[in-house]
Amino acid sequence: MAHGRVLVIAGSDCSGGAGLEADQKVLAAHGCYAMTATTALTAQNTTGVNSIHVIPSEFVEQQIEACIQDIGVDVIKTGMLASATTIEMVAKQVARHKVASLVVDPVMVSTSGAQLLPHEAIQELSRHLLPLTTVLTPNVPEARLILLENGVYALANKEIQSATDVESIGREIRALGPNWVLVKGGHLPFRSDMTVAQTEEEKQLVVDVLVGPDNQILRVVSPYQASTSTHGTGCSLASAIAAKIAEGADIPHAVRSACRYIEAGIRTAPKLGNGNGPLNHFHSIQRLPFIHGYFVEYLLGRPDVRDIWKTFVHHPFVMALGNGSLPLESFKGFIIQDYLYLIHFSRANALAAYKSKGIGEISRANEIVGHIMREMQLHVNYCESFGISPDEIHVTEEKQACTAYTRYVLDVGQSEDWLALQMALAPCLLGYGAAAEMLHSHELTHRDEGNPYWPWIQNYVADDYIEAVRVGSELLENHVILQSPSRIEELVKIFIYGTKLEIGFWEMFPYK
Repeated sequence: MAHGRVLVIAGSDCSGGAGLEADQKVLAAHGCYAMTATTALTAQNTTGVNSIHVIPSEFVEQQIEACIQDIGVDVIKTGMLASATTIEMVAKQVARHKVASLVVDPVMVSTSGAQLLPHEAIQELSRHLLPLTTVLTPNVPEARLILLENGVYALANKEIQSATDVESIGREIRALGPNWVLVKGGHLPFRSDMTVAQTEEEKQLVVDVLVGPDNQILRVVSPYQASTSTHGTGCSLASAIAAKIAEGADIPHAVRSACRYIEAGIRTAPKLGNGNGPLNHFHSIQRLPFIHGYFVEYLLGRPDVRDIWKTFVHHPFVMALGNGSLPLESFKGFIIQDYLYLIHFSRANALAAYKSKGIGEISRANEIVGHIMREMQLHVNYCESFGISPDEIHVTEEKQACTAYTRYVLDVGQSEDWLALQMALAPCLLGYGAAAEMLHSHELTHRDEGNPYWPWIQNYVADDYIEAVRVGSELLENHVILQSPSRIEELVKIFIYGTKLEIGFWEMFPYK
């Protein structure tokens, strides 16, 4: 899926809660590609803005040009524009590049009360930028300032008593040019009857009012939260709207989604700082505990897997195969039980083919069965060299460890999905390759005719088995990246239990 390209033209907040820093977090959380043109540098934190360094509009323009000419843009979102000349320049850039969607957060006063836009710049905003705006997102104080600067004194000074009054403000501002106006209600909590609350106890709802073409009205009602984690809410809301527009949402859907995003961001905020703290911008992102393409590496390195895996790969049975000290009768018994195991391993892979959705996975499962059949023939050859006929193999009773492991794999395959089955099979696929690779390079391994088990080791470092491990690992990697963190934990438990059963397989016969 293509990433929406959003260019944010705004000021920087060194404390990370608002401005460009917050915008980029929001856009990342929505899967968009964020670009920035910095209009001002600020020295600020959760307690207030200490200093503002305005960037010359000529340099801001160069940033905008650099982004649009190379990467392109789907949506421009503006925040703190800092000066009248910058506002006029941004309007010219939007018109010149025929930007399809423009979201304007008319940043005028910070949450802590600092003046962020000179009064003369507000008139430039109305004159040059609002007629090009797709969505304008003023809060109530900003909406009043816009009305005052445009001579709408009666409505600007009128006491707001209901959501209907907020709609009137939205309509009046929309007459100045924006296609849609979202009047944010965070500064004006409501009672449950949709009238303005007068006391702290009466504050129950926040009502954001969207006014659009053909007198379209959308009220987004959220529960009021008595929280100090409100730093950057305006920046974040506008960026969330921009992100949804960039992915193709219509304006009402984009606004509703963004309001819900901010409500959850406040509710789950990390409670940082001594003033108005930042939101949790990543509340709806599920973070996987591994890097894309490195699940198997992560899996085998986990503390709850690492020691069990080492016990499996370096089991005394395995080490005795390497140095040739394993009693021959133990190896004979192992080969027979492993042959019986491979029958059920084939059944499990046939079941995996049945559970597969794509022809590639079905084909892969069939290839594995073909590989297993070749491996089983090697077992038959081993047994014949020991004077054990195929008929004798087939009438041999399964030992409990073999039954426990094979039926566990088949039970997982029957009761769970394709990926769970692959995880149940993985200890065998990965483990034999890892054990053979370890023995192949181990200093105590005998690599000559004096070790009757050296051919067995070579089978599992051969190119065809290495390729089987590679393809099997690649299948796991491609599927686990689509899972949730909780699902990953479930899959790891299956792998751990399967590995324990593999260890039990080694322990069926004496190894010294």
